[in-house]
Order: sequence, then structure tokens, then C-alpha cells
Amino acid sequence: MNEAFLQFIWKHKLFSTEKLKVDRQPVQILQVGQHNSDAGPDFFNSRIKIGQTTWAGNVEIHQKASDWYRHQHEADEAYNNVILHVVRDNDEEIRNSKGELVPAMVVDYPKHLEVNYQQLLKSDRWIACADRFHEADPMALQIWFHGLMIERLQQKTQNIVDRLEQNKNDWNETFYQMLARNFGFKVNDQPFEMLARALPLQILGKHKNNLFQVEALLFGTAGLLNEQLLGDDYYLALRKEYSFLYKKYRLKPVETHVWKFLRLRPVNFPTVRLAEFAALIHQSSALFSSLVELDDLSEIQKLFKVQASAYWDTHYRFNKTSAKRKKVLGDTAFQNLMINTVVPFLFIYGEYHNQAHLKEKALDFLERIPAEKNSIISNWQKLGVDVRSAYDSQALIQLKNCYCNPKKCLNCHVGTKLINHAIKGEIS
Repeated sequence: MNEAFLQFIWKHKLFSTEKLKVDRQPVQILQVGQHNSDAGPDFFNSRIKIGQTTWAGNVEIHQKASDWYRHQHEADEAYNNVILHVVRDNDEEIRNSKGELVPAMVVDYPKHLEVNYQQLLKSDRWIACADRFHEADPMALQIWFHGLMIERLQQKTQNIVDRLEQNKNDWNETFYQMLARNFGFKVNDQPFEMLARALPLQILGKHKNNLFQVEALLFGTAGLLNEQLLGDDYYLALRKEYSFLYKKYRLKPVETHVWKFLRLRPVNFPTVRLAEFAALIHQSSALFSSLVELDDLSEIQKLFKVQASAYWDTHYRFNKTSAKRKKVLGDTAFQNLMINTVVPFLFIYGEYHNQAHLKEKALDFLERIPAEKNSIISNWQKLGVDVRSAYDSQALIQLKNCYCNPKKCLNCHVGTKLINHAIKGEIS
């Protein structure tokens, strides 16, 4: 068993409390303490009664008492306030950096818990508890969705916070960069981000009323105007326009090879997405400010209803004609941008400016956006999970990626319920 399992046993007080002894004295666990996931002792603010004396301090947990020395706690003053060392095997007396003896207690627990935890760890199913997931309480799962959703938003907003710091608290520039990244829709997210960093919003803003110049700036700085494509007048005109703007603003284009076309549907080619992004820049005014003000999701969608310029009606790439089809940013793309850009920005902006209604609006948008369609969500649905909106699908993606994949069953509401059932003999 790993230490995480013993921490789980201690945290939920699943050990036998009868005949607890430390140095032959009876022990009462008055308060297990607060679980610490950072550096330092495993549990803070614990209260333990040993004999007639009540101690307040920290608790450290190890498989073997000698692990104290293996982890070099004897040289760390942070462990001087450990009042109890909880172990499975008390194989050695241990002392803190003051040379004081640290009391040790051997923990005992029902073996069914260990058996069932091992079964989860050894499972090779899509998720460890796939065979038993139907036993999860749907209401409890829905309640947990909120916590999972907040976790996922916090992860996404941390990227925004980091970028905001780099941009000296410029919300508009940061939003532009993150929006550009998400216009790459995973496959080309990094090239889009590199482009946005190489081409500041301030420069685009000076030319936003001229769609052709915006296109020249974007395609040129993307490094996609480097070829000599004779016979394509639009391409050659872009090259000519960019050669002037390039010198004017001393731009440094990204490398052409970073853009990925392979195994993408033509409608998702970066050339098409760049043309749509150009149209969005051209037709939007103070986009981020508008998003903060608008409460109606349909009104926000109107801001993103953009169509690439006429050249792209018959092209997916430069100098290669195709059947006529207007290139419009579709509903799925809009929903993706809402989930991955707009909602996180509204949430963190509300937090920064103490505007709770913006955080509530962000979560409300997720509940009104359809659930995502991908392999993760499809597999959850096969397990009988009712996925009603993007709020649910985002929570389930968080559950799969951050709990199921690394098999953190001890931190999962479903996993802990199944393990705990072992006490009642419901899992053998």
C-alpha cells in the first residue's frame, strides 16, 4: 500500500479505534486534522490524547517508521511539531531535529478496504470503477460536478493569470492572445499563440477597418506568405501589402513549418481559421468589453458570426481552387471558443474585480451551451451518465483527466464511496 492510501484511512478515520496504544498508553483521536497536499507534515491542526495529556499539532504518515529518515525529516524543522507518527510498521524509533522522540502509532484497518483499493488500481478498464460506476448516486454526482467544474476553471484561469502578468495586466491583449490560441482548436493552438505574440493587438487595431490589411498582417506574420505563387493575384497582393507593413512595424514572422495541415478537415485548415480570425478582428470593436457587458448568449454568438473574405469561398489553401463554399465560423467552433476562452475570462475577470455576477454568468453560459461531443463524453454516456450541457461535459473531462487517468480514486467521490462500502461488505 502507498502512503496516499494510509492518508485516506487516517483522513476518514477508517482505522480501528479500539485498543489504540502509544508507548503502552491509551490513545484517543480527537481531531485527525486538515490534510496537507503541499510540503510539510501530512495533517495540520490535529488533536490527540495520549494517556492523560492532550496534544495539538501535526501528524505525519508513513508505511514504515524508518521512512522518516529516508525522507530526511530529522533535519527539517517543519516536522518538529509532529505530535504523532502514524505507520503500518513501527520498525524504528525516530527523532526530530531537536533530538526529541516522536511518538508512533501502528494503524489497523479492515482489510477489505485495501483489497478493493488494489482492485481499482489494477483495473485496466476505461476507468477503474467502470464495472461499478452504475452504483454511483446520480444526485451526489451532480453535486460533485460543481466542484469539478470550478477545479477545471481554476486550471484554465491560471494560464490567463500567468499571461496577464506577462502582459502587464492588459486584459485586452491577454484576451486577444488566448482567443487566438483557441482559434487553433488544439492542433494549431501553439502556432496561433506564437502569431498573436508576434503581432500585438495594438498593431492590428490600427488597421482593423481594412480587412485586407488585417489579412496581410495575419497571414504574413504567420509566415504563410513566403512562397512565390504565380497566378494567384490575391496571394501576391497580400505579399505586396505585407512587405510594406512588415518593414513599418519591424515584425518577426513565425516559422512556416509550425502550421499543421495534415489529417485536418479542409474547413479546419489554419489558412481558413486565419481568414475567419481576420474577419472577427475586422468586424469587432472592443470585443472583450462587449463580452463583459452582454448577458444574452445569442447576442454573443452574433459577435462571432463571421465569414471569411470572398477569396476563401473557393479556396482552402492559397493557389488551390475548390468547390464554392462560404467559410463561416460554425456553432461548434463558437461553443468551443465560449468554453475555452470566454467563460474562463469572465470568471477570472469577475474574481479580480470582485464582481460575483460575472462568475455566475460564466457558469450560467456553460449550462446553456450544449455538451461537447468527443470520445471522453461518449464513454461517460455509455456508463449511463446524463450529460446535459457543457457544464456537465467539462466536469466529466476534469474527472477523467485529473482523477481517473492517474487513478486518484482516493480523491474521487465515487472511488471513496466504493472503497468505504467495503466496511459493510458490499465489495468483496
